[in-house]
Amino acid sequence: HVQLVESGGGSVQAGGSLNLSCAAAGHLRSDYCMAWFRQAPGKEREGVAVIDSDGRSIYADSVKDRFSISKDNTNNTLYLRMNTLKVEDNAMYYCAAMGRRCRVGPSTLITKMPHTMFSYWGQGTQVTVS
Repeated sequence: HVQLVESGGGSVQAGGSLNLSCAAAGHLRSDYCMAWFRQAPGKEREGVAVIDSDGRSIYADSVKDRFSISKDNTNNTLYLRMNTLKVEDNAMYYCAAMGRRCRVGPSTLITKMPHTMFSYWGQGTQVTVS
């Protein structure tokens, strides 16, 4: 059984920063592929950032150069550092994990890694930018 618990969401003014965390517990190997997704009201769930088994990462174009995904394998925690937040970043943010390793590269499109590829999900944390 795998459990993912997000924290760190909240309200912030445009231009501000937030740090999201996702604590993983249970039978989840530290080298499994993990990601952050988000979903705004009335919109589909979209991938924000993916980190592969070797620590390489890819991002949605809308967050490139503003968001940074990282993972601490010693405590099995996934992070998302969000800078220069915009109103369009308003959404529920979800941590997700595949049940296997993955590999991403410079030409990997995050749109080719939809939410259906990820087996485990957290309950979400709300990010509100005004």
